[in-house]
Amino acid sequence: MKTPIKLAFLAIILVSFSCKQNPAETPEHKAMVEEHTLMEASHDAMSKTHDAMSDSHEKMLAAHKAIENDSIHLEMEKTHSAILAKHQQLIASHESLIKKHAELETKHGSGEMSLEEMTTEHATMKAEHETMEKEHEKIKAEHERVLKEDEKMMAEDKEKSEA
Repeated sequence: MKTPIKLAFLAIILVSFSCKQNPAETPEHKAMVEEHTLMEASHDAMSKTHDAMSDSHEKMLAAHKAIENDSIHLEMEKTHSAILAKHQQLIASHESLIKKHAELETKHGSGEMSLEEMTTEHATMKAEHETMEKEHEKIKAEHERVLKEDEKMMAEDKEKSEA
């Protein structure tokens, strides 16, 4: 009689352990992994934009060399440098967020973190990412404004020198 009870007890234990789902296979985890891929793509786009901003800054500096110490152009260069520094800081913060998000994936996938903890942390990180994307767009728009302003000033300077 003891053997069937032991077998039944063992079967219940085995069933309870075998039914436990791998955290990495949950729909929530898979959605988080997909979000991470999107975050990485966004980061790549930010980095490419930064490279283009840096290139335009170099072109601006080269174009300004032909102008004799014009304080307006020097101020424009300072403004543009500040925009680049602000954007670089944003990229560094975003890179840090991506690393934290990857750690979150690993912790949840290994079972070190519960679904509820993962969901809460992921929501916080997602909101932080969205805020950073908005800031990126603001910086990008500010950069475009400064470039157009500089181009306009350069055209005016050219007209004055030709007159």
